[in-house]
Amino acid sequence: MSHEFSVTESEVLLDAPIIAVRRDQVVMPGGTEAAREIVEHFGAVAVVALDDNGRVALVEQYRHSVGERLLELPAGLLDMHAEDELTCAKRELQEEAGLAADEWGVLVDLVTSPGFAEEAVRVFIARGLTDVDRPEAENEEADMGLLWMDLDEAADNALAGAIANSIAVSGILAAARLVARGDRPRSVGEPFHFRPASLADRRARQGIVPDMKRISTGGR
Repeated sequence: MSHEFSVTESEVLLDAPIIAVRRDQVVMPGGTEAAREIVEHFGAVAVVALDDNGRVALVEQYRHSVGERLLELPAGLLDMHAEDELTCAKRELQEEAGLAADEWGVLVDLVTSPGFAEEAVRVFIARGLTDVDRPEAENEEADMGLLWMDLDEAADNALAGAIANSIAVSGILAAARLVARGDRPRSVGEPFHFRPASLADRRARQGIVPDMKRISTGGR
């Protein structure tokens, strides 16, 4: 268990606005090398927003990868240079749900697809909700719907497969357990250990700040 998986060579195969694909040559036990393709990602945040009646705010968003609208938590990329996770979560909650919150805690940290992707997500729990103005949306978010669902019902829907987004499933089930036990969430000041850095650091070195998605896509 003491082998160091060092990288001898690395190249970027694809550089797109919200992801990149990198191939690393990794030293395996015994000294051989193997290629590993990694999807670089900015990381993201999501929010389990609970109202005083025990309902969770869910958004319905079209996801082209599966060709369907999915029930999800308000969420967004950590694509603004050097922005902390809580600031991003507050902005996404306002933009996607038209909500602000007085109480915040860390619910769970997720590494969504560690076999090939760097994506990691910090899921917050937010309470003490108030309505705020929601800015005008664009692209898929212009078609986004908002609904409220009892937390226990949402957990049942996750177990039944009606809620399939992995971040939503994890956040809803974690929140249901936390609420049932009367536990307190973790502090928002706890470091986000798994937050990806490869893509953000490279874009920052290239001067692509503050919005690190703003790269040329050859007419896309």
